[in-house]
Amino acid sequence: MASLADRLPNRFPVGTRYVIEGRDGGDGRLRIHLRYLEFPDGRHVDLPLDLAARTRRRRRRATTRK
Repeated sequence: MASLADRLPNRFPVGTRYVIEGRDGGDGRLRIHLRYLEFPDGRHVDLPLDLAARTRRRRRRATTRK
């Protein structure tokens, strides 16, 4: 089943916020622990932390299936 983040539109309504929450990861680097979209009507859509890694895993798994 595809997650809601896989079906995001190309454009968003005015007032939509892209929120990234993080903490100090040491060595002056930021460690992201939460990403989400917050729409003006109050809806909240959680986004995966590393979409690129998720996509690579999905492709690799899909090619090994018969």
